[in-house]
Amino acid sequence: MKKNIPRGGRKQRSSAAVRKTESAPSAKVNDGAKNSSFPIVGIGASAGGLEALEQFLGQVPKESGLGFVVVQHLDPTHKGIMVELLQRGTTMPVHQITDRMTVEPNHVYVIPPNKDLSILHGVLHLLDPAAPRGLRLPIDFFFRLLAEDQHERCMGVILSGMGSDGTLGLRAIKEKAGAVFVQTPASAKFDSMPRMAIDAGLADVIASAEELPRKIIDYLKHVPLLARAKHVIADKDQSALEKIVILLRGQSGQDFSLYKKSTISRRVERRMGLHQIAKIGDYVRYLRENPQESDLLFKELLIGVTSFFRDPVVWQQLRDKIIPGFLATRSHGGVLRAWIAGCSTGEEAYSFAIVFKEALERIKADKNISLQVFATDLDKDAIDKARAGIYPPNISADVSEERLREFFIKEENGNYRVRKDIREMIIFAPQNLVMHPPFTKLDFMTCRNLLIYLDAELQKKLMPLFHYSLNPGGILLLGSAETIGTATNLFTPLEAKLRIYRRLDGSRQANLKEFPSAFARVPAGATSSTQSAPASPAPNLQALADQLLLQRYSPAAVLVTNEGDILYVSGKTGKYLEPAAGKANWNLFAMAREGLGNALSEAFHKAVRQKVVATLKGVKVGTNGGTQTVDITIQPIMSPEALQGMVMVVFSDIAKGPVAKASGSSGPSTIHHTRLAAMAHELRQAHEDLQASRDEMQTSQEELKSTNEELQSMNEELQSTNEELTTSKEEMQSMNEELQTVNHELQAKVDELSRTSNDMKNLLNSTDIATLFLDDSLLVRRFTTQTAQIIKLIPGDIGRPITDLFSALDYPALAEDAHQVLKKLVAVEKHIPARDGRWFTVRIMPYSTLENRIDGLVITFADITVAKNLEAALRKAQSELETRFTKQTVELGKTQRNLQTEIKRRPRTKPV
Repeated sequence: MKKNIPRGGRKQRSSAAVRKTESAPSAKVNDGAKNSSFPIVGIGASAGGLEALEQFLGQVPKESGLGFVVVQHLDPTHKGIMVELLQRGTTMPVHQITDRMTVEPNHVYVIPPNKDLSILHGVLHLLDPAAPRGLRLPIDFFFRLLAEDQHERCMGVILSGMGSDGTLGLRAIKEKAGAVFVQTPASAKFDSMPRMAIDAGLADVIASAEELPRKIIDYLKHVPLLARAKHVIADKDQSALEKIVILLRGQSGQDFSLYKKSTISRRVERRMGLHQIAKIGDYVRYLRENPQESDLLFKELLIGVTSFFRDPVVWQQLRDKIIPGFLATRSHGGVLRAWIAGCSTGEEAYSFAIVFKEALERIKADKNISLQVFATDLDKDAIDKARAGIYPPNISADVSEERLREFFIKEENGNYRVRKDIREMIIFAPQNLVMHPPFTKLDFMTCRNLLIYLDAELQKKLMPLFHYSLNPGGILLLGSAETIGTATNLFTPLEAKLRIYRRLDGSRQANLKEFPSAFARVPAGATSSTQSAPASPAPNLQALADQLLLQRYSPAAVLVTNEGDILYVSGKTGKYLEPAAGKANWNLFAMAREGLGNALSEAFHKAVRQKVVATLKGVKVGTNGGTQTVDITIQPIMSPEALQGMVMVVFSDIAKGPVAKASGSSGPSTIHHTRLAAMAHELRQAHEDLQASRDEMQTSQEELKSTNEELQSMNEELQSTNEELTTSKEEMQSMNEELQTVNHELQAKVDELSRTSNDMKNLLNSTDIATLFLDDSLLVRRFTTQTAQIIKLIPGDIGRPITDLFSALDYPALAEDAHQVLKKLVAVEKHIPARDGRWFTVRIMPYSTLENRIDGLVITFADITVAKNLEAALRKAQSELETRFTKQTVELGKTQRNLQTEIKRRPRTKPV
């Protein structure tokens, strides 16, 4: 059972903590050097987080050497009581954060309501929230800044909560080699936040809230801090690191030997700390025995940390200046090619495509220029996520509402999916930048925050590769901490501060000979003659013969879609198809020559509908000044799978028969001509009817098109309404999280008040004094059990006027005296008899609150019957004594008077 802390003692301790806090910030702020050498633990929680926080902090030793900063979703309009609630379960001092408060070890700091929290050199700073209520992500915001400020010394903890807040912040902590600890979803009241962190592959340790403190302390015992970050690696450790690289290469096929040794060493030490392995040799053995650990270390070394529009100034410069300037030099049409190397889960690739779209819209270019993006990464799992294009709701911290509406689709589960037209601009593929062939003929290339993990020699060799891949004048983007180094003869800076460079003209292959990659065209030992005169392969007679047969003897044919759009043309089809006047239209029916269109359309749609081969025999097609009889075969393609759904249309000419010689008889000829004229008339009539039908069909089609546009407009309105409802749902969810937190706080306060009420009730009952509490309208508020023996009270009488209740006291002036006490605020005390012979001391006092406000009366009834009986007995005894004394006095007076009378009567005798 938790020990209750007296109110006075708690207030005294809190005030002492406040005095300490007020003096600490000004004394601790320094000139910029980091003033802390202890780890800082950021704790993120939301709905259900109070219970998890109490469990977590209750297991932290008093002298853990850690500083804890708690960030929770709080109601901005509710006064927080989190500090008081958390203080009950921990021996560490708990403070509500004030501006410029310095983090100290063995202390807990709690974010106040309606504030964002940042940190600089170990000093906490409060900011007014920039995002509207319902869209705030305070945990992500603080975790990112904590990672930037503390690097390896920071740790992130995610406890119970709804939503996905904290996931992006944990990515930043992982990037800076910090550790991530997550509560098991099964032990959390709300498992959304822990599950999102686990599904994102960010959790280093997963345990219950009670076990996490011990896991953190064990981790710190086995992880060297920054004091060892720059030490010289011993030969023995160097050998172990090389063995780890060999094991990783055998497991994953990727070579990390060209990574910076310090990077590999830090990541290995982190994994050793998580497994509590003290020696690197033991970790090598552990790695060999556990293939799963190789996968985890592989992902750890990839450092797949990214976000949408990282470094916003770079993307703004690309949209407003670089891309428009580049497009101004391009001719009409064409495709721009871009390569995003090290794309991770695709945020940067999609950012580039979105910025390109925005740039096109801003300059309103009519050059019909499109973009093709190649995005590559070593991590196949990350590539799979990038292809899906689905991201959690907390990307709203990096992506504006405008962009979310225009380029993303909000799904029912709250996630965002990148729109199809943006996804189709990008091809994702796994690739090793060092070992695999590069993409070439590129206009843009980005390799941001990848070179910093490679050693200097490899960085130097990669620059010619980038130069080789880009077209003349192509754009290269590097990370904020990366430069082109000595490759000033290959690239010139466009925006040096933003690391944007333009490719200079020069020999592409001049410096590629030294690059150790699998795409080298010539081995290092090859001679110049071999390079200049490659061997020619022997001609393939079968291929040449097949080509000749196809060109001269195969029928003309076209491959079309099921709607008639031409995909491929084989042979000479000019006798059957010709471009229609007006805008270019590569549709089979639009290009059909006279006499072919109607029959071809009917047979084509029949073949597509029924999935059968349709044949047209002896169709007369109008050619240039004459006619040609042709057979047409229309065949839907069912296999191979690549051509499934397409249709092959084959045209076969029919040779004309010999012309019959004219005979001398004209009778049959005349009849023949008459029949031909009649048939021509019927044919014209049929053509007119067909034209009328086509006109009606065209009208119907236009009406359907108009209806479709109206439905589309309604669909857009419904989509807009759905987006508004989704936004409202997000706001309601955020408010629900805040209310959950407030509810837990209030529930804890109610429990405390309930315990206090029980204590007070037992205290009052133990005094055996009847006590009655009235409000300022003399309505019953509360009473003790002894009061019911004097005034007939039951629990249902609470709220009734005191004047309506039957009292055993002979005290008709009770209400009047009560009003006088409320008016004058002076206590009244009277001795009042009861109708059954008892006596009570009735004391009426004002009821004063902690705020020194009068809020009713307190009436106590002390039973003085015994005292009154004793008083009556004493008065009676006194009266009897007085009566006896009076009688004796009277008798004594009589005796005295008789004696005097007797004396007077006696004769006087003379003395002898």
